[in-house]
Amino acid sequence: MPPTKEADKLDQAARIAWLYYVAGKTQQQIAAALHISRQTAQRLLGVAVERNLVNVRLSHRISSCAALEETLRSHYKLRLCEVVPFDADEIDSLQAKIAITGAWVMERFLSSEQPIIGALGTGQTLKAVIGRLPVLRRPQHRFVNLVGTFARDGSSNLYDVAFSMAEKTGSRYYLLPAPLLVSTVEERLSWCDHDLYKTVAGIAAKADVTFIGIGHIAPGCPLERDGYISRQEVRRLQQARAIGETSGWAWDSSGELIDLPAYHDKLTSILPPRHSKNPVIAFAGGKYKWEAVRAALRGRWINGLVTDESCAFAIADSEGLTVGSTAEIEAVKGLP
Repeated sequence: MPPTKEADKLDQAARIAWLYYVAGKTQQQIAAALHISRQTAQRLLGVAVERNLVNVRLSHRISSCAALEETLRSHYKLRLCEVVPFDADEIDSLQAKIAITGAWVMERFLSSEQPIIGALGTGQTLKAVIGRLPVLRRPQHRFVNLVGTFARDGSSNLYDVAFSMAEKTGSRYYLLPAPLLVSTVEERLSWCDHDLYKTVAGIAAKADVTFIGIGHIAPGCPLERDGYISRQEVRRLQQARAIGETSGWAWDSSGELIDLPAYHDKLTSILPPRHSKNPVIAFAGGKYKWEAVRAALRGRWINGLVTDESCAFAIADSEGLTVGSTAEIEAVKGLP
């Protein structure tokens, strides 16, 4: 079952309690970090005490998530990091948890009264996040796809998100008029040299915030499942040491784009900005994705992350980072 409003309230209360009692943050600092009022932070801190979430240590499991957030944020110099709880008995609700938290993060940016341009990747998780957004009328905003609207066989992108975002906000949206991957370099040049493509790419280059998904590279991965690449192309990517990707652009374990011109030279999707001064936020979860997400963090492709504790702990553990108490670490290590 998806998380309830009461569970969300307790999670938020426990996160604030961790920041206040363990991390030593003031209520004003917590309010600023979480984009809430000081009064709300104070009220939720009271809930944490009232519900006995705070004793000598936090008894609510979200404490491990808060510790992971602080660890990853500090190590990778992130603008924001949100880690949702993972329960092996409720694995089907994992995407829903990420989507709920992701929508809360996304709404912070969309609530701006000033016009913004949002660049959008693709993927099932990103679409789920937008699906959880409340209707928020912001006709002054513009949203642009970083990924072509169809595959090589002409089928539409199942996880095209610009239209969904426009429906939620009443804003204008721009589709990238090209397939994600074409057959030849010459064909790519033909698509990318079109005036309409250049117009959309120019808008994407001015993005104030970018929201992306992260995919892993393995047989049955999103790129293959959604019809963008073949199983043979998956194998070639693996042979080139590809670990993960976003919008089709594939990187190795250190976050460097793989050296495979025969693949990258035929991509028409727009590469998200690296080392960006503007927010580039990824939504990705599941322990099986930890290497792909870690590579994106190492390569500085993203400066914001919404994930789950199984993925976050695998990343922290692989980097030798200390997270929380021994009991908390052992509890998370047992997650599948």
